Amino acid sequence: MNIKKMRQELLLDIIKNYKVSTQEELIDLLSQAGFEATQATVSRDIKQLHLVKIQDADGKLHYSTQTTHNDNFRGKIGSIIGDSVISVDSARNICIVKCHSGLANAACAGIDAIKLKDVVGTIAGDDTIFICCKSDSAANDLKGEILDIKNK
Repeated sequence: MNIKKMRQELLLDIIKNYKVSTQEELIDLLSQAGFEATQATVSRDIKQLHLVKIQDADGKLHYSTQTTHNDNFRGKIGSIIGDSVISVDSARNICIVKCHSGLANAACAGIDAIKLKDVVGTIAGDDTIFICCKSDSAANDLKGEILDIKNK
């Protein structure tokens, strides 16, 4: 097995067993296990492994796998959307989400984290999110999904 694969498997084990919040912590834990890695290397590994930061019950962010994050979406991200979103509408292939002041970035980060297949990109301001979808129907479907999550 090559060094990169071994290091990435160790990274997955680390985030499974520890609540690691920073790349520096990952570098330290890798070093303790005998792997010297730079910040740039760890950053590339995070991207290649599709690691995301999730919030625990205490409000602290830590690294997790995308699969774990997606499995917990409706519970964790759903509560952010429920607390943040005021209204949702669509215009052609754009879904527009109005949020309470200052909460659009949090709601948008949650939407980005789940990597919806028909979402091309998102932009968040202070209280508004624009979500560009691949089609008019995808924007309308997303509008319904966000409203469902908000109303749960």
